[in-house]
Amino acid sequence: GDTTDFELLKHQLSDPGHKGNTDYWNSYLIFSAYLKDAQIINWLHEFRTSVAYLTKELEQLVNILLKLPWLRRSREVVEEYLGFLGNLVSAQTVHLRPCLRMIVSQFVPPRITIREDDVDISDSDDDDENVSENFDTCHRALQTVARYVPSTPQFLMPILVEYFPFINKSERTLECYVHNLLRVTVYLPTLRLQILELIVEKLLKLDVSTPQQDIEDAEETANNSGSEEKSTEEGLFDMEEDEERKGNKVVSSSSERMAHPLAERLDILMTILFSYIKDVCHVDGKLNISNTKDLYRDLVSVFDKLILPTHASCHVQYFMFYICSFKLGLAEAFLDHLWKKLQDPNNPSVIRQTAGSYIGSFLARAKFIPVVTVKACLDLLVNWMHKYIDNQDTGANAYCDVALHGPFYSTCQAVFYTLIFRHKQLLDGNLRKGLSYLQSLNFERIVMCQLNPLKICIPSVVNLFAAITRKYQLVFCYTIIERNNRQFIPVVRSGTGGDLVQTCTNPLDSFFPFDPYILKRSKKTIDPLYQFWEELSAEDLENLKKPIKKGTSEDEDDDFLKGETPQNDGVVGIAPNSYESSTRSPVSSIGSPPDC
Repeated sequence: GDTTDFELLKHQLSDPGHKGNTDYWNSYLIFSAYLKDAQIINWLHEFRTSVAYLTKELEQLVNILLKLPWLRRSREVVEEYLGFLGNLVSAQTVHLRPCLRMIVSQFVPPRITIREDDVDISDSDDDDENVSENFDTCHRALQTVARYVPSTPQFLMPILVEYFPFINKSERTLECYVHNLLRVTVYLPTLRLQILELIVEKLLKLDVSTPQQDIEDAEETANNSGSEEKSTEEGLFDMEEDEERKGNKVVSSSSERMAHPLAERLDILMTILFSYIKDVCHVDGKLNISNTKDLYRDLVSVFDKLILPTHASCHVQYFMFYICSFKLGLAEAFLDHLWKKLQDPNNPSVIRQTAGSYIGSFLARAKFIPVVTVKACLDLLVNWMHKYIDNQDTGANAYCDVALHGPFYSTCQAVFYTLIFRHKQLLDGNLRKGLSYLQSLNFERIVMCQLNPLKICIPSVVNLFAAITRKYQLVFCYTIIERNNRQFIPVVRSGTGGDLVQTCTNPLDSFFPFDPYILKRSKKTIDPLYQFWEELSAEDLENLKKPIKKGTSEDEDDDFLKGETPQNDGVVGIAPNSYESSTRSPVSSIGSPPDC
């Protein structure tokens, strides 16, 4: 019944910051000093040989042992502690969860105590030079536990979710935790899908919390003021300008920092995700087909579960864009996957519409997709549209209604959008053959049908499509556009001479998922793969108004046709997108093209 020595032992093991019983704490304060390595090794050795006695009743003692600051000790202490952990979880699996919690809690840099006006605002310590080494040791500990307890993954995943830092934590904290989560997938592959879902879910929260317009406004404000806008939190937790760790390097300079604090976090985490995808898919600098296919399947599963149902995310979906760039077969598989989603009537209408938006945006923006694939996709989409018209155009529902025909309108917009970006490539080389192909798509029947897609699609897309098809005499859209415009009732914005605005300018509620990527660091990965919109010059706009003469041969191609395919190193112009769907051209640099 004498517990004096036992309590003394617990206090000797306790960290100086440990708050135990006050009486014992005062009595044995002398033993609270930082313990010698040799003494800790001696104790750990004794505990290793006595793990059979460390049952549930001695949970408090085990918790004290798990709180030992072992990571910042000598190598001998670390090795002895890892041995102790292995013995403990193999003999007493009741302590598995506390052990896993202790390890996962070390996935972020150690906290430093900062108080302002009696308010604790502590966060990660960015100045710890041994952070990288500590993380390596944590992963060794986790591998040790997993080796002794095969059921570790199912107990680990809820803990990884529980310990994920809040999105307002410092960039450094989020960066370290996500990096360590991705490292776990290397030696616990059964958890990869769940970990990727967890990371993408958190990235989506950041993404939808930072609309593209907000990011642009923050950047503009920062540029105008001549210095970057920093919140109080950013001032406290600035990342080091150069932070290099094993398997991951992040360089942060003033020119690369995002002015918007949440965009800065998203940028860093997207950079890590892109690096992870590249490292998994490439072995010794060469693409590993097997690894790439496995990762692709996981990412498509995450895409279906989280990305596809999320409306108007701006950046996170680019992980699919990036992995598809590694091999044409992956891009075609992704398009086929979206196509099946679009044409399946058992899918909800909103999912089918979103799939159509992804197809159009992907075909238009992915520079690595060749013209032959674009043609194949256009054939599929247009044939489906003609069959849809056959089934609907003479029935009781043969009228313009988004609620009834949403997937059809989304497909029409995808085709129009693709033609706007790709018409030069489709006509390149052999104008007569290219025109013959475009005429075979029979756009006239689509435009003239009772479902009236030109009334529903975004005006900026409709106007450019009309200009291009008029130039090549594929279909004349302007009569229908004017008739549609007359059907809109102008409304006055205010009672004192406000602007007239047209109602229902984007009834489809559509968006273009692969609109220009604007996060500064991670865009370096995307830009070489990306088809930018080439700003139309006054001459191009004038040429669009002039129809091409019938009988024009290849040698008589006009300047518009001789123009090069839009390149990403050219001037980034204004492209059709969902952020400005009115008939007026926007002020934004990523809005719709000027109306022709």
